[in-house]
Amino acid sequence: MRTYSSSRVAARATLLASAAAFGLALLAGAPSARAEDVLIGVITKTEANPFFAKIREGATQKAAELGGVTIQSYAGKFDGDNDSQVTAVENLISAGAKGILMVASDTKAIVPVIEKARQAGILVIALDTPLDPANAADATFATDNVKAGELIGQWAAKTVADPANAKVAFLDALENQPTVDAARDQGFMKGFGIDPKDMSRYLDEDDPRIVGHQWGKGSEEGGRTGMELLLQKDPTLSVVYTINEPTAAGAYEALKAAGMEGNVLITSVDGGCPGVQNVKAGVIGATSMQFPLMMASLGVEAIVKFVKTGEKPAPTPGLDFFDTGVKLVTDKPVEGVESITSEEALKLCWG
Repeated sequence: MRTYSSSRVAARATLLASAAAFGLALLAGAPSARAEDVLIGVITKTEANPFFAKIREGATQKAAELGGVTIQSYAGKFDGDNDSQVTAVENLISAGAKGILMVASDTKAIVPVIEKARQAGILVIALDTPLDPANAADATFATDNVKAGELIGQWAAKTVADPANAKVAFLDALENQPTVDAARDQGFMKGFGIDPKDMSRYLDEDDPRIVGHQWGKGSEEGGRTGMELLLQKDPTLSVVYTINEPTAAGAYEALKAAGMEGNVLITSVDGGCPGVQNVKAGVIGATSMQFPLMMASLGVEAIVKFVKTGEKPAPTPGLDFFDTGVKLVTDKPVEGVESITSEEALKLCWG
């Protein structure tokens, strides 16, 4: 039977105590690391979001499959909780981690501690959300978020009755943290036929079809409140872009309360099982499905390969990140835009 040194036990106790002191959500259930194990940290924005839960699941499953890999998972208390993520990285440096899979809450503010981790020899892979600058991480494994936005934009343009005179509302995530959301938002505009101007940001567009933007923090409550505000601004709106499916569900509730649920197309991005069910129910017209399980699984494989060979993962040709795929999900397909049905998507969804 294997035993642990007193210093190892003390170090682990210190790690847990530090996490508690800083209010970090350290997730239970990770196995104790053996001396020869490759320790990999998985840090997500929050604990509750099904997308992040699937990332943790994917990492844990791949670690068990490979053997000799220990996953230690952390999550912030809320979207935007950078302090908790900084503490997680510092704890992983102290614990001797070999790799970190990171979904950053604040893509700029996290960079200094990520640099410390890389200087300590830790391979850092950004999942889903590129850091700012992107090369602050060793690699990024993510959905092509511009393509995800384009797909739902193209679908909406070919589905709405009069795209040239449509009124389009945007329910985004966080105004001061654009990265992923800006890519989806601007991709939607491109797909719909709206000039996005600067693709790296929002609010510089001048197309009269744009009703406005509201920031719902990726939540159902935020989607409902944001939709109410946008309806006050223009009750004739006909198309809604949403950052994710919880936001879309909230938007639908607001439209339903206003008696407009049958008059407005709702589009989204995620591919979680509740969202796909909402496509099947007609709540969401179309959504772009991501594959978080694959993101995390490939990330763990890349870190283990780096430990064994020193080789870092390469991006997909033509992109500055490794593309983990995206599929349009709708039960109302349109010509020229490839899609799968909700029934097909229910076999692939997560959460």
